[in-house]
Amino acid sequence: MAWIDVADRNALRAAGRLVVRVDGRQILLVDTEQGLFATANRCPHEGYPLSEGTLAGCTLTCNWHNWKFDLSSGETLVGGDKLTRYPLRVEAGRIWLDLTEIPPAERRAAVLAGLVQALRDRDQQRQLRETARLGRLGTKPVDAVRVALAWADERLEYGTTHAFAAIPDWLRLQADPTLPADARLMALGEILGHIGDDVAGAEAKFGFATETQAWDAQRFLAAIEREDEAQAVGLLRGALAQPAWPSDLAATLFAAALDHYADFGHSLIYTTQTLRLIGRLGPDVAEPALLALARALVYAQREDLLPEFRDYRPRRDAWWQSGDAPALDAVAFRRTSAKQAMAIIAAWAPSHPPAAIFAVLVEAAAWQLLHADQPFLDSIDQKLSENVGWLDFTHGLTFAAAGLDAVEADPSLWPALLLQLACFIGRNSRYVDPELATEPWRVTGVQPFLADATQRVTNHGQGRFIFSAHLIKTLFAAIELAEAVPAAAPTVLAATNRFLQAPLRGRNPRRTARQMLAFVAEE
Repeated sequence: MAWIDVADRNALRAAGRLVVRVDGRQILLVDTEQGLFATANRCPHEGYPLSEGTLAGCTLTCNWHNWKFDLSSGETLVGGDKLTRYPLRVEAGRIWLDLTEIPPAERRAAVLAGLVQALRDRDQQRQLRETARLGRLGTKPVDAVRVALAWADERLEYGTTHAFAAIPDWLRLQADPTLPADARLMALGEILGHIGDDVAGAEAKFGFATETQAWDAQRFLAAIEREDEAQAVGLLRGALAQPAWPSDLAATLFAAALDHYADFGHSLIYTTQTLRLIGRLGPDVAEPALLALARALVYAQREDLLPEFRDYRPRRDAWWQSGDAPALDAVAFRRTSAKQAMAIIAAWAPSHPPAAIFAVLVEAAAWQLLHADQPFLDSIDQKLSENVGWLDFTHGLTFAAAGLDAVEADPSLWPALLLQLACFIGRNSRYVDPELATEPWRVTGVQPFLADATQRVTNHGQGRFIFSAHLIKTLFAAIELAEAVPAAAPTVLAATNRFLQAPLRGRNPRRTARQMLAFVAEE
């Protein structure tokens, strides 16, 4: 113990409370009917001085935000973080404090427990405080993400969400040594806040099957097709139980994601980002990340069963059998349906390499984002079937970037990737303004764009995490596509620049009200 003489007992009795400063710390001494107490003077909420608070018995209230602390038990009665207390004794009329540091392991455990509580409470300020405390303890702040993944895994009823999918890109910012500390902490805060938001305070757990089955790629694909989560999870557990991942695991996951035009591309995006997440944080997050992904694949909407996209499977199965091969031209997609778009690239398939077709599709998807018809996106007159927004346009780019990982793992997936990209382009083609002047968003190069975009993203001001997740994912997808398809880079970067500056709407309440009136009228 490190006992230090800090004050005169009579002086405290006369004043009722005193603030003493020891080694840079402000410590509040309080004289109550139940005894003397010593606490940190800064409220653990936002740092306001507790010496200005209200004392009732042993309850000390911070008057700024009404947080209340029981000085006798140390419990926080109203609020979140616990108040630091110090052992106290009186000798020869002097007050002595024990300022011995709590062992780092004990402090770390307390911080991680506080982090989990902050996730439950969706308290982002506390999430950031606890993460910053991890850094001060010498622990890697990204450990907060590992804790959040493990906590959220069984609380996500339908598996992976954008909260998980955005993690690798936020971690790219967090690991950038050129960024200031606040920007790097902000990146972690976006991860934690989004995870807490998606779980939304639920304590119900949606447990995964515990049986382990020997890994078999074909059985896994069949389980996903049957929407049999228990078997898919059992097979994944078998893969993870091996000393090293099965060589076909990544390719199988990509095949499952691309077997259908699934969930507006989320299946492929989630698969790519899950594998990148594991690559960044290590194998200890593989189980929660992959089990959540399996659940998401099982529950994914099978959109190629809808009339608009029903040509997907026949086109994929007859990929090399088309006849005429018109010239590659992105302009062909400016006004086209999903069926027409798939027919165009199916005709290109016998005569053009997949990478060349991909480049044209990337150019077309970027052109659409650059020419998105904002008045229509903001309109209250859309039909339910035409509820299109900025995020719909960004998926063309994020899906394309995710697809590069898929075809690297298994080149046989090229037809599925290209046809599904065509579906995006056909779906969005009705909601563009070809005459829109786009010069204001043109950029001079990748690095200047990235520097400016990073500043925008780290100070985005969006009220909903789903929007900030799309900002970061689209940004890095654009960088990857600009490098992979240099000819499309000017359009890709300009389109992303426009999106990053767009006035995104979290809701359109009047449109929703109008649509529901129409829906009820037709019942």
